[in-house]
Amino acid sequence: MKVIILGSGEMLSNLIEGTIDAGHTIVGILRYERSCLSPFRLALKDFFNTSNDLTLIKKYKLHEITCKSANSEEFKKEVLRHNADIILVGTWGEKLKKEIIDLPAIASVNVHPSYLPKYRGPNPYLQTILHRETKSGLTFHLMDENFDNGAILAQKKIDILPNDTSKELKERTVFQARLMCAEVLKKLEYGLVIPVAQNEKDAVYFPNIKPEDMMLDFERESAEEIHARIRAFHPWLPCYITYKNKFFIPNPYKLKIINCDSQGKIGSIISSDYKTNSITVLCKNEKALKMDGVKLYGIFNRPFTRLFIKYYLDF
Repeated sequence: MKVIILGSGEMLSNLIEGTIDAGHTIVGILRYERSCLSPFRLALKDFFNTSNDLTLIKKYKLHEITCKSANSEEFKKEVLRHNADIILVGTWGEKLKKEIIDLPAIASVNVHPSYLPKYRGPNPYLQTILHRETKSGLTFHLMDENFDNGAILAQKKIDILPNDTSKELKERTVFQARLMCAEVLKKLEYGLVIPVAQNEKDAVYFPNIKPEDMMLDFERESAEEIHARIRAFHPWLPCYITYKNKFFIPNPYKLKIINCDSQGKIGSIISSDYKTNSITVLCKNEKALKMDGVKLYGIFNRPFTRLFIKYYLDF
């Protein structure tokens, strides 16, 4: 089969590898960066910070499609010129028009990193950890005009480990995408897959996070919820601990929930250790969250974190 792949980052890399593993021909790659970066900025990024997906494009001598949008006439001509059988999409923020979805001879397939219909939306890695799930998933599904909405071709559940951040969950998920990609493409080639409609009663959609979601509120959330929030936001965005007119950034890999009999004010710092850049905050459920390796926000403040913890914290 002839496959055109749209995507970005690790998901795109693994879909490239999975398609090649399956023995199919990639006739075009459209990187999402082309839709959101100017040609000059993309050229600089590719030169100074070459991504793994671009490395694979060069390694396998794949044709890179250079149009700005997957809904453009230029992209439409590429699909028709190559007589593509499959459009395969992974990590793509643009909603495709029906005329584009219907172009390939067999199907347009999206790869969504959740167990649909749960956790539709732009960042299910973050949302599943934020909501303290123990399972996430990966879904290959047919595309329609709505995001993450089409009939399911294949799914796999993926464990979320207790100390996972979004980084580790994403790494495990995209690797499974490579393995499943080969299997799904082979079944599509021989007509051995029966699409199953999503159950709309179970559908849950989460939009992009807002800036205020990055601010930790120890009075409103439990220690477990704060622990999950810090891990969920890594590696894309930091969370912030407000202290007077300063902000601390916690280390998502150095968190510990402890039982606490402190009579201090909920939301206040109840202990610290400047040697390990550690602060412990009392949470609303009378547990505390111990955070080692915190850093002051700001390039000029960061080197003084240890001194600030030693001399300026009041508790």
